[in-house]
Amino acid sequence: MTAPTMRLDPVTLEILGNKVAAVTEEMCFTLQRTGRTLYVKETADFACALADPNGVFFAYPRSIGVSGFVALDCLPTIKAVGPLEPGDVILTNDPYGSEGLATHLPDLHLIEPYFHEGRIIAYGWAFVHCSDVGGRVPSSISPTNQEIFQEGLQVPPVKLVRAGQMNADVELLFRANSRTPDANMGDIRAMLAALATGRKRVAQLLAQHGVDIFLEGQKDLLDYAAEKARKVLRRVPDGTYRFTDFLDDDATSGLPVRLSLAVTFSDGTVHLDFTGTDPQVAAAMNVPSHGKPHAWLTLRVLALIQTLDRTAPLNTGLLRHVSITAPKGSLVNPERPAAVGVRHAAAIRVNDLLNGAFGLALPDVMPAASSGLVVPLVVAEPNSTGGQNVQVVEPMIGGTGARFGADGVDGRDSGISNLANNPVETVEAEIAVEIQRYALRPDSGGPGQWRGGCGLEITFRVLKDGAMVLGRGMERAKFRPWGMRGGQPGLRTEMVINEGTPDERRFGKIDVLPVNRGDVVTLRTAGAGGFGDPFAREPARVLRDVTRGLVSVEAAARDYGVVIPDGRVDEDATRQRRRDHVAEDTPHAFGAERGTWQALFAPEVLDRLNAALFRLPAAQRTKRRTELYRSVLQGLPASFPLGTEAGAITAADRARLDAAIVAIEQE
Repeated sequence: MTAPTMRLDPVTLEILGNKVAAVTEEMCFTLQRTGRTLYVKETADFACALADPNGVFFAYPRSIGVSGFVALDCLPTIKAVGPLEPGDVILTNDPYGSEGLATHLPDLHLIEPYFHEGRIIAYGWAFVHCSDVGGRVPSSISPTNQEIFQEGLQVPPVKLVRAGQMNADVELLFRANSRTPDANMGDIRAMLAALATGRKRVAQLLAQHGVDIFLEGQKDLLDYAAEKARKVLRRVPDGTYRFTDFLDDDATSGLPVRLSLAVTFSDGTVHLDFTGTDPQVAAAMNVPSHGKPHAWLTLRVLALIQTLDRTAPLNTGLLRHVSITAPKGSLVNPERPAAVGVRHAAAIRVNDLLNGAFGLALPDVMPAASSGLVVPLVVAEPNSTGGQNVQVVEPMIGGTGARFGADGVDGRDSGISNLANNPVETVEAEIAVEIQRYALRPDSGGPGQWRGGCGLEITFRVLKDGAMVLGRGMERAKFRPWGMRGGQPGLRTEMVINEGTPDERRFGKIDVLPVNRGDVVTLRTAGAGGFGDPFAREPARVLRDVTRGLVSVEAAARDYGVVIPDGRVDEDATRQRRRDHVAEDTPHAFGAERGTWQALFAPEVLDRLNAALFRLPAAQRTKRRTELYRSVLQGLPASFPLGTEAGAITAADRARLDAAIVAIEQE
């Protein structure tokens, strides 16, 4: 395949590329500065971009907003509303009607056509995660929702603004279906302001460069990005690399959910095959990709390209050479009306899948697993008018996986987005809580020659009766973030109420957790995986971690073989402790829990099971899968695979599993 011919000279293209990227940045800053909610003002759960007449992004911001939506496609939403005129603005939040532009209902997307002399020469796009769009629970998102109708108001592509005038009927309907209508409309008006900023700046570019250069530049920027991406992908050894990972459970059955991937690199192209991934679940973790190379399924490819060539423009062209197989009815390509509210939990695990598979091809480039979760920790409390005040306390994340030559980043993971933390003072001003601790979690990062990033810990006291805590996306409480090349997994996630008191309660995933004044809530997120043999880490670096409070003295000796009495390294004792150490020689270290699980549910067994399940009608798959697991697990301890050795599995357990699969195969 020959490289596309550029229509503009390189200097003009570089200038234009920087200018359109700057337009998207200014749109984002306009949105943030005029936004109403913490999601926008502090968390930065929003984005803006410029799309070409075909609905794909040719310009995207680098330094502000959600970083992962570069591959979204606006065209199905644009086509759905019919002819457009100047001043129109489209609104949607429908994951199915927009064919994956929106991926859950709280994400509101606006699209405005930018006209020049009667024709559309670009589109402005903006989205925000809003506080509430109705549904069964405050903030609209619950992991236990089983269908999208429980998740709130679905807005198919409609004109929110017609010829510059707000559509009062749409606004009325939207307000009537939210617990936070004023806050939502404040953020919508901020989006409209951002789109107006984009329209003004595009008009200035047209005046400066002319419409022909502007339109040719869009095509050239996409082609240039595609060419740069292919050069990067050619650096990956051709071949097929397979990897599997798990969600802890689907929040309803308590059973792990498997994701499987085969990545094939060939002459600068990459194909992602998710065959072997579990069927869609009767819970809210499904990713509505519509079988496309969707942003949620390709983000790690984007990160790989941008890491190995930072000069490539950030636009949809970077993913032109990516293709995908996502079986219809699977977790990564669900059929309506599957719930999708917590789709980011599965998307993060897809990121880990890609990371693990790429790591087999590029072990000195790819990091160990990140902490593997994003938990918007929400408090909903009654207000004085009988309604509810719904606020995100913190978007709780973990750390970044270690890589060859570098520790992971502590308490920070931009794997799927670059959300900011909320200042404690702002949180306490917006909601009746008292933050007692917000810090890095000691000993949580996976040990390694290069240490995995530490997770976070937050503790807050509830100051008002009748409140509720929601924490969708809680993961890695069962299967830990894996380490690489001898590096070890990070610690698991844990959540506890009133820790250390007679009223202490510990939780896995939560839906809506009622709390009252005086209750103390603690969430500790998982640490990321380490890279390389921990006993090869320089003692001075271990000492620095101990001094900074990231590693305890006990963990230094246990995990790194470094003895630190009285704030200094005991070199003789350290040499003695390290003398008989034997380094692990495996590509990935998953932890005992996963080893125990796979001792019974081996990869080839689950491949066979899923092949059988997908031959059944879609409506039967979840039920039959759940029945099979429960029949097989009934003879094992309730804590399996936590705290259970693989040796507890008997031949009878394996025979029961085989018989259950045979029964499905024969249906």
